[in-house]
Amino acid sequence: MRVSGNCPVSACIYRHQFSDGPGGWLGWASNAAGAKALTIEAGAAISTGPWWIDYNHAPPGGGYLSILFALHTVHGPNFPQQFKDAGGMNTFVAGGFPLDFTNARLTMEICGHLNPRGAHLVLLAQAKVGERYQNHVLASQPVAVGPEWSRTSLNLAPDDAQWISLGSREDRTATYGHGSIRDVLRCLNADIILVLYPLDVRPLMPLSGDPHAIRAGEDYPVDPAYLPEGSISIRSIEIEFASGELVPETGALEIRK
Repeated sequence: MRVSGNCPVSACIYRHQFSDGPGGWLGWASNAAGAKALTIEAGAAISTGPWWIDYNHAPPGGGYLSILFALHTVHGPNFPQQFKDAGGMNTFVAGGFPLDFTNARLTMEICGHLNPRGAHLVLLAQAKVGERYQNHVLASQPVAVGPEWSRTSLNLAPDDAQWISLGSREDRTATYGHGSIRDVLRCLNADIILVLYPLDVRPLMPLSGDPHAIRAGEDYPVDPAYLPEGSISIRSIEIEFASGELVPETGALEIRK
């Protein structure tokens, strides 16, 4: 069901089948290169390693992660054309779906061949709250990845005990900050992302100084033996909103990675 604007609570459901194309969903290449198009084969979007190491939340933040599948919830007037080109028409934005994700239920069809090496496939919610972006991962509800297709549902409760606030590495505190997941879910005005977290990032060779103060995988090589490898596919995703009220757009937002 495609809905827009203020939709009834009982009917407000976003659905996307990747057999219809990316629908605005993106992969991520790096901070410098930005978004990249997803590979879509046999009706599914596929993300294959090795994955870029997102170092924006390195200690003293919540740690390293890799971005697999991302969906922006807002296209402001300055939204990058590169992202539009890579993701195609964003059916979430075009459908006018709510930004209030409080107690939403997210269901996806996933399969893959993954050697996680301690990481889990989890949902990340990012929103701009005040002057900074907050990033929270739903660590309490990891998504199982196996060779057969399976459906997993996540409940997006406004409970800080279920989420990890990632904060910021020491030199990006003007961009990223800590806060409560309640504020993020109330107006999720940036993006939802499926990520691999946490990553066990180890320098390939000894370094002098703090490795977290420089960029893993860019300023120094990382030992791949400790990082996840494999591929993950997603066939469909559905979000059932507990609230049908559309939250007004808050301006020109973009994924900040």
